[in-house]
Amino acid sequence: MSGMVRAAVAGDIAEAEEMQELLRNAGIESTIEQSPDEDAVTVLVAEGDLDDAQDAIEALTEPDDLISGL
Repeated sequence: MSGMVRAAVAGDIAEAEEMQELLRNAGIESTIEQSPDEDAVTVLVAEGDLDDAQDAIEALTEPDDLISGL
């Protein structure tokens, strides 16, 4: 996916979908991708939306809920 970068990593698909919904509500398009050899699910956004996406995720989630961000 050209131009897409990692905004966050979720522990499972449900958590990734929650983050994707938060981003959608903030007007940011995103996709999720699960690597077959990893348990985590990556939330991807357009490179130009990265800062806004991370701000939206951080503002709307508890710090302990977020496994990792970029």
